[in-house]
Amino acid sequence: MGVFLLRRLFQAVVTLTIVSLLVFIGVFAIGNPIYVLVDPSAPPHVVEQTVKNLGLDLPLYQQYTRFIQAALHGDFGTSYVHAQPSLRLIAGRFPATLELVVAGLALAMAVGFPLGLIAGHWPKRRFSRAISTISIIGISVPTFWIALMLIIGFSLELGVLPTGGRGATRSFLGVETSLLTLDGLAHVLLPAMTLSFFPMSLIIRLTRAGIREHGKMDYVRFAHAMGLSPMRILLQYMLRNILIPIVTILGIVFGTLVAFAVVTESIFSWPGMGKLIIDSIKVSDRPVIVAYILFVVTMFLVINLVVDLLSAALDPRIRLAGD
Repeated sequence: MGVFLLRRLFQAVVTLTIVSLLVFIGVFAIGNPIYVLVDPSAPPHVVEQTVKNLGLDLPLYQQYTRFIQAALHGDFGTSYVHAQPSLRLIAGRFPATLELVVAGLALAMAVGFPLGLIAGHWPKRRFSRAISTISIIGISVPTFWIALMLIIGFSLELGVLPTGGRGATRSFLGVETSLLTLDGLAHVLLPAMTLSFFPMSLIIRLTRAGIREHGKMDYVRFAHAMGLSPMRILLQYMLRNILIPIVTILGIVFGTLVAFAVVTESIFSWPGMGKLIIDSIKVSDRPVIVAYILFVVTMFLVINLVVDLLSAALDPRIRLAGD
Protein backbone atom coordinates (compact mmCIF):
# COMPACT_ATOMS: atom_id res chain seq x y z
CA MET A 1 0.00 0.00 0.00
CA GLY A 2 2.79 2.42 0.89
CA VAL A 3 4.63 1.76 -2.38
CA PHE A 4 1.40 2.23 -4.31
CA LEU A 5 0.64 5.60 -2.69
CA LEU A 6 4.19 6.89 -3.20
CA ARG A 7 4.14 5.84 -6.83
CA ARG A 8 0.81 7.56 -7.39
CA LEU A 9 2.05 10.72 -5.67
CA PHE A 10 5.10 10.83 -7.93
CA GLN A 11 2.92 10.27 -11.00
CA ALA A 12 0.60 13.07 -9.87
CA VAL A 13 3.48 15.54 -9.52
CA VAL A 14 4.86 14.66 -12.96
CA THR A 15 1.41 14.86 -14.54
CA LEU A 16 0.63 18.24 -12.99
CA THR A 17 4.00 19.63 -14.09
CA ILE A 18 3.55 18.52 -17.71
CA VAL A 19 -0.07 19.69 -17.85
CA SER A 20 0.77 23.06 -16.31
CA LEU A 21 3.46 23.64 -18.94
CA LEU A 22 1.21 22.62 -21.85
CA VAL A 23 -1.73 24.62 -20.55
CA PHE A 24 0.37 27.70 -19.86
CA ILE A 25 1.79 27.63 -23.39
CA GLY A 26 -1.64 27.03 -24.91
CA VAL A 27 -3.35 29.76 -22.92
CA PHE A 28 -0.54 32.19 -23.72
CA ALA A 29 -1.44 31.81 -27.39
CA ILE A 30 -5.16 32.56 -26.85
CA GLY A 31 -5.87 36.23 -27.40
CA ASN A 32 -4.41 39.19 -25.59
CA PRO A 33 -6.19 40.16 -22.35
CA ILE A 34 -4.83 43.68 -22.47
CA TYR A 35 -7.47 44.66 -25.05
CA VAL A 36 -10.18 43.52 -22.63
CA LEU A 37 -8.72 45.15 -19.54
CA VAL A 38 -7.80 48.53 -21.03
CA ASP A 39 -10.01 50.88 -23.01
CA PRO A 40 -8.84 50.90 -26.65
CA SER A 41 -8.80 54.71 -26.54
CA ALA A 42 -6.47 54.78 -23.51
CA PRO A 43 -3.07 56.48 -23.92
CA PRO A 44 -0.15 54.21 -24.91
CA HIS A 45 1.64 54.73 -21.60
CA VAL A 46 -1.42 53.37 -19.72
CA VAL A 47 -1.39 50.26 -21.88
CA GLU A 48 2.35 49.78 -21.38
CA GLN A 49 2.05 50.21 -17.61
CA THR A 50 -0.79 47.67 -17.43
CA VAL A 51 1.23 45.17 -19.46
CA LYS A 52 4.18 45.64 -17.12
CA ASN A 53 2.05 45.33 -13.98
CA LEU A 54 0.62 42.01 -15.20
CA GLY A 55 4.04 40.71 -16.22
CA LEU A 56 2.91 40.23 -19.82
CA ASP A 57 6.06 41.94 -21.11
CA LEU A 58 8.27 39.10 -19.81
CA PRO A 59 9.31 36.12 -21.95
CA LEU A 60 7.00 33.11 -21.70
CA TYR A 61 9.49 31.00 -19.74
CA GLN A 62 9.84 33.74 -17.10
CA GLN A 63 6.06 34.05 -16.83
CA TYR A 64 5.83 30.29 -16.36
CA THR A 65 8.57 30.28 -13.73
CA ARG A 66 6.81 33.01 -11.78
CA PHE A 67 3.54 31.11 -12.07
CA ILE A 68 5.06 27.86 -10.73
CA GLN A 69 6.76 29.64 -7.84
CA ALA A 70 3.50 31.31 -6.85
CA ALA A 71 1.49 28.09 -7.34
CA LEU A 72 3.74 26.22 -4.91
CA HIS A 73 2.58 28.74 -2.31
CA GLY A 74 -1.09 28.29 -3.23
CA ASP A 75 -1.26 31.41 -5.39
CA PHE A 76 -2.56 30.74 -8.92
CA GLY A 77 -2.77 34.37 -9.90
CA THR A 78 -5.42 37.07 -9.69
CA SER A 79 -8.28 37.21 -12.16
CA TYR A 80 -7.85 40.04 -14.63
CA VAL A 81 -11.61 40.63 -14.74
CA HIS A 82 -12.84 39.93 -11.19
CA ALA A 83 -9.72 41.20 -9.39
CA GLN A 84 -9.89 38.20 -7.04
CA PRO A 85 -7.58 35.20 -6.58
CA SER A 86 -8.46 32.74 -9.35
CA LEU A 87 -8.49 29.74 -7.01
CA ARG A 88 -10.94 31.52 -4.71
CA LEU A 89 -13.24 32.19 -7.67
CA ILE A 90 -13.18 28.53 -8.65
CA ALA A 91 -13.70 27.36 -5.07
CA GLY A 92 -16.67 29.72 -4.80
CA ARG A 93 -18.33 28.20 -7.89
CA PHE A 94 -17.38 24.59 -7.09
CA PRO A 95 -20.23 23.87 -4.59
CA ALA A 96 -22.87 24.78 -7.21
CA THR A 97 -21.31 22.45 -9.77
CA LEU A 98 -20.75 19.71 -7.20
CA GLU A 99 -24.34 19.67 -5.97
CA LEU A 100 -25.57 19.53 -9.57
CA VAL A 101 -23.30 16.58 -10.39
CA VAL A 102 -24.11 14.75 -7.13
CA ALA A 103 -27.85 15.16 -7.76
CA GLY A 104 -27.44 13.92 -11.34
CA LEU A 105 -25.38 10.87 -10.31
CA ALA A 106 -27.74 10.03 -7.45
CA LEU A 107 -30.66 10.11 -9.87
CA ALA A 108 -28.70 8.03 -12.39
CA MET A 109 -27.86 5.35 -9.81
CA ALA A 110 -31.35 5.29 -8.33
CA VAL A 111 -32.84 4.58 -11.76
CA GLY A 112 -29.97 2.84 -13.54
CA PHE A 113 -29.19 0.04 -11.07
CA PRO A 114 -32.74 -1.36 -10.79
CA LEU A 115 -33.33 -1.12 -14.54
CA GLY A 116 -29.98 -2.75 -15.26
CA LEU A 117 -30.74 -5.60 -12.84
CA ILE A 118 -34.13 -6.16 -14.46
CA ALA A 119 -32.71 -6.05 -17.99
CA GLY A 120 -29.93 -8.49 -17.08
CA HIS A 121 -32.05 -10.91 -15.02
CA TRP A 122 -34.90 -11.17 -17.56
CA PRO A 123 -33.17 -10.28 -20.85
CA LYS A 124 -35.82 -11.70 -23.20
CA ARG A 125 -38.79 -9.80 -21.85
CA ARG A 126 -40.18 -6.82 -23.75
CA PHE A 127 -39.64 -4.49 -20.82
CA SER A 128 -35.97 -5.47 -20.65
CA ARG A 129 -35.53 -4.87 -24.37
CA ALA A 130 -37.16 -1.46 -23.98
CA ILE A 131 -34.70 -0.65 -21.16
CA SER A 132 -31.76 -1.62 -23.39
CA THR A 133 -33.11 0.59 -26.18
CA ILE A 134 -33.51 3.54 -23.82
CA SER A 135 -29.92 3.10 -22.60
CA ILE A 136 -28.62 3.25 -26.18
CA ILE A 137 -30.61 6.44 -26.79
CA GLY A 138 -29.32 7.96 -23.55
CA ILE A 139 -25.70 7.41 -24.63
CA SER A 140 -26.24 8.65 -28.18
CA VAL A 141 -28.38 11.77 -27.75
CA PRO A 142 -26.49 15.08 -27.22
CA THR A 143 -26.79 16.75 -23.82
CA PHE A 144 -28.07 20.05 -25.21
CA TRP A 145 -30.96 18.28 -26.99
CA ILE A 146 -32.00 16.53 -23.76
CA ALA A 147 -31.85 19.85 -21.91
CA LEU A 148 -33.99 21.62 -24.51
CA MET A 149 -36.59 18.82 -24.56
CA LEU A 150 -36.85 18.90 -20.76
CA ILE A 151 -37.29 22.68 -20.76
CA ILE A 152 -39.97 22.49 -23.45
CA GLY A 153 -41.79 19.66 -21.71
CA PHE A 154 -41.62 20.56 -18.02
CA SER A 155 -41.23 24.35 -18.16
CA LEU A 156 -42.96 25.66 -21.28
CA GLU A 157 -45.71 23.06 -21.77
CA LEU A 158 -46.49 21.91 -18.22
CA GLY A 159 -45.13 24.94 -16.38
CA VAL A 160 -44.16 22.90 -13.31
CA LEU A 161 -40.40 23.56 -13.19
CA PRO A 162 -38.29 26.71 -13.71
CA THR A 163 -36.21 27.11 -16.86
CA GLY A 164 -32.99 28.14 -15.14
CA GLY A 165 -31.15 29.67 -12.23
CA ARG A 166 -30.16 28.15 -8.91
CA GLY A 167 -33.13 29.19 -6.79
CA ALA A 168 -33.14 29.73 -3.04
CA THR A 169 -30.17 28.35 -1.10
CA ARG A 170 -29.48 27.49 2.52
CA SER A 171 -26.16 27.34 4.34
CA PHE A 172 -24.89 23.94 5.44
CA LEU A 173 -21.49 23.69 7.13
CA GLY A 174 -20.68 27.13 5.76
CA VAL A 175 -21.56 26.21 2.15
CA GLU A 176 -24.62 27.48 0.30
CA THR A 177 -26.66 24.68 -1.28
CA SER A 178 -29.92 24.47 -3.21
CA LEU A 179 -30.66 20.94 -2.04
CA LEU A 180 -32.09 22.07 1.32
CA THR A 181 -34.89 24.30 0.00
CA LEU A 182 -37.97 23.43 -2.04
CA ASP A 183 -37.29 26.26 -4.49
CA GLY A 184 -33.69 25.12 -4.86
CA LEU A 185 -34.76 21.51 -5.49
CA ALA A 186 -37.20 22.69 -8.15
CA HIS A 187 -34.38 24.57 -9.89
CA VAL A 188 -31.85 21.73 -9.64
CA LEU A 189 -34.18 19.02 -10.95
CA LEU A 190 -34.05 19.74 -14.70
CA PRO A 191 -30.27 20.23 -14.98
CA ALA A 192 -29.73 17.17 -12.76
CA MET A 193 -32.00 15.12 -15.04
CA THR A 194 -30.02 16.37 -18.02
CA LEU A 195 -26.71 15.29 -16.50
CA SER A 196 -28.15 11.95 -15.34
CA PHE A 197 -29.06 10.54 -18.77
CA PHE A 198 -25.55 9.58 -19.84
CA PRO A 199 -24.35 7.97 -16.56
CA MET A 200 -27.75 6.29 -16.11
CA SER A 201 -27.42 4.70 -19.53
CA LEU A 202 -23.89 3.54 -18.74
CA ILE A 203 -25.01 2.03 -15.43
CA ILE A 204 -27.88 0.19 -17.13
CA ARG A 205 -25.62 -1.32 -19.76
CA LEU A 206 -22.80 -2.22 -17.35
CA THR A 207 -25.19 -3.76 -14.82
CA ARG A 208 -27.02 -5.68 -17.52
CA ALA A 209 -23.77 -6.97 -19.02
CA GLY A 210 -22.44 -7.91 -15.57
CA ILE A 211 -25.57 -9.89 -14.69
CA ARG A 212 -25.46 -11.74 -18.00
CA GLU A 213 -21.74 -12.51 -17.66
CA HIS A 214 -21.70 -13.60 -14.02
CA GLY A 215 -24.92 -15.56 -14.38
CA LYS A 216 -23.01 -18.19 -16.37
CA MET A 217 -20.09 -18.53 -13.96
CA ASP A 218 -19.44 -21.57 -11.82
CA TYR A 219 -19.90 -19.87 -8.45
CA VAL A 220 -23.43 -18.80 -9.45
CA ARG A 221 -24.31 -22.29 -10.69
CA PHE A 222 -22.95 -23.76 -7.46
CA ALA A 223 -25.06 -21.32 -5.43
CA HIS A 224 -28.15 -22.38 -7.38
CA ALA A 225 -27.24 -26.04 -6.74
CA MET A 226 -27.01 -25.26 -3.02
CA GLY A 227 -30.64 -24.18 -3.12
CA LEU A 228 -30.06 -20.47 -2.48
CA SER A 229 -32.79 -18.11 -3.64
CA PRO A 230 -32.15 -16.17 -6.88
CA MET A 231 -32.49 -12.85 -5.03
CA ARG A 232 -29.89 -13.83 -2.43
CA ILE A 233 -27.49 -15.00 -5.14
CA LEU A 234 -27.99 -11.73 -6.97
CA LEU A 235 -27.54 -9.40 -3.99
CA GLN A 236 -25.03 -11.33 -1.90
CA TYR A 237 -22.74 -12.86 -4.52
CA MET A 238 -23.14 -11.31 -7.97
CA LEU A 239 -23.69 -7.66 -7.09
CA ARG A 240 -20.34 -7.20 -5.37
CA ASN A 241 -18.45 -8.45 -8.44
CA ILE A 242 -20.60 -6.38 -10.78
CA LEU A 243 -19.89 -3.20 -8.80
CA ILE A 244 -16.13 -3.23 -9.50
CA PRO A 245 -16.27 -2.03 -13.16
CA ILE A 246 -19.25 0.21 -12.34
CA VAL A 247 -17.32 1.99 -9.56
CA THR A 248 -14.41 2.53 -11.96
CA ILE A 249 -16.65 4.02 -14.64
CA LEU A 250 -18.60 6.15 -12.17
CA GLY A 251 -15.37 7.67 -10.87
CA ILE A 252 -14.39 8.73 -14.37
CA VAL A 253 -17.92 9.93 -15.15
CA PHE A 254 -18.05 11.96 -11.93
CA GLY A 255 -14.86 13.81 -12.83
CA THR A 256 -16.05 14.29 -16.40
CA LEU A 257 -19.38 15.75 -15.31
CA VAL A 258 -17.69 18.16 -12.90
CA ALA A 259 -15.18 19.28 -15.52
CA PHE A 260 -17.47 19.43 -18.54
CA ALA A 261 -20.88 20.41 -17.20
CA VAL A 262 -20.42 23.53 -19.29
CA VAL A 263 -23.31 22.89 -21.69
CA THR A 264 -25.82 22.11 -18.95
CA GLU A 265 -24.76 25.06 -16.80
CA SER A 266 -24.92 27.41 -19.79
CA ILE A 267 -28.40 26.29 -20.88
CA PHE A 268 -29.87 26.46 -17.37
CA SER A 269 -27.88 29.56 -16.28
CA TRP A 270 -26.43 27.55 -13.42
CA PRO A 271 -23.75 29.57 -11.58
CA GLY A 272 -21.11 26.85 -11.49
CA MET A 273 -17.53 26.42 -12.65
CA GLY A 274 -18.58 25.67 -16.23
CA LYS A 275 -20.13 29.09 -16.69
CA LEU A 276 -17.09 30.69 -15.06
CA ILE A 277 -14.63 29.05 -17.43
CA ILE A 278 -16.71 29.98 -20.50
CA ASP A 279 -16.85 33.62 -19.40
CA SER A 280 -13.10 33.55 -18.66
CA ILE A 281 -12.25 32.16 -22.10
CA LYS A 282 -14.31 34.89 -23.77
CA VAL A 283 -12.22 37.63 -22.10
CA SER A 284 -8.88 35.74 -22.06
CA ASP A 285 -8.76 35.69 -18.26
CA ARG A 286 -5.59 33.56 -18.21
CA PRO A 287 -5.14 33.02 -14.44
CA VAL A 288 -8.67 31.61 -14.12
CA ILE A 289 -8.28 29.36 -17.17
CA VAL A 290 -4.97 27.89 -16.02
CA ALA A 291 -6.14 27.46 -12.41
CA TYR A 292 -9.36 25.79 -13.57
CA ILE A 293 -7.58 23.24 -15.75
CA LEU A 294 -5.05 22.38 -13.04
CA PHE A 295 -7.90 22.08 -10.53
CA VAL A 296 -9.69 19.63 -12.84
CA VAL A 297 -6.53 17.58 -13.45
CA THR A 298 -5.88 17.36 -9.70
CA MET A 299 -9.47 16.29 -9.15
CA PHE A 300 -9.13 13.49 -11.72
CA LEU A 301 -5.93 12.27 -10.07
CA VAL A 302 -7.65 12.13 -6.67
CA ILE A 303 -10.70 10.39 -8.13
CA ASN A 304 -8.55 7.73 -9.80
CA LEU A 305 -6.80 7.06 -6.49
CA VAL A 306 -10.12 6.76 -4.64
CA VAL A 307 -11.48 4.42 -7.33
CA ASP A 308 -8.44 2.16 -7.00
CA LEU A 309 -8.87 2.00 -3.24
CA LEU A 310 -12.60 1.25 -3.55
CA SER A 311 -11.91 -1.48 -6.11
CA ALA A 312 -9.42 -3.06 -3.71
CA ALA A 313 -12.00 -2.91 -0.92
CA LEU A 314 -14.61 -4.60 -3.11
CA ASP A 315 -12.19 -7.24 -4.36
CA PRO A 316 -9.26 -8.09 -2.02
CA ARG A 317 -7.62 -10.02 -4.87
CA ILE A 318 -6.57 -6.69 -6.40
CA ARG A 319 -2.98 -6.00 -5.32
CA LEU A 320 -2.45 -2.26 -5.15
CA ALA A 321 1.31 -2.57 -4.71
CA GLY A 322 1.56 -4.36 -8.02
CA ASP A 323 -0.53 -1.81 -9.93
